[in-house]
Amino acid sequence: MKKILIIDDEQQLLLMVSVRLKAKGYAVFTAFSGEQGLQKAKKEIPDIILLDHLMPDMDGDEVLERLKEDPVTKDIPVVMFTADIKRVKVEEYKVRGAVDCLYKPFMSEELFSKVQEVLERKK
Repeated sequence: MKKILIIDDEQQLLLMVSVRLKAKGYAVFTAFSGEQGLQKAKKEIPDIILLDHLMPDMDGDEVLERLKEDPVTKDIPVVMFTADIKRVKVEEYKVRGAVDCLYKPFMSEELFSKVQEVLERKK
C-alpha cells in the first residue's frame, strides 16, 4: 500500500483529500503545519508528499527546502498545492525540488491522476 503525506493548514481540504485518497486504497497521513509535516515525513517515509504553499508557521517553500536538504526525505517526490494562479510557479517549484504542482481548487480526478502519475514516475 502506497503512503501519502498531506501537509496543509486547511483542515477541510486535508479531510476531503484524505478521505478520497483512502477510498482509492492509499495509506494517508496528515499534518496541519510545516513542522509537523517534516516530523511525519521522517517518521513515515511516504511514497509522495502533497504540500501546501501557503501556511502560517512555515511556508511550503521552506518545508520543501528542508525536505530536500535532509538525507532521509530528499528523494520523496513532492507535489505542491497552491491557489496562486500564476502558473509560472510550477517551474520555480521544480527548480526547488518539487516534481509537480496542483492548483486549488482541483477536482478529485485531477488529484488521483497527479498522484498516480508521480508514483508511476517513481518506479
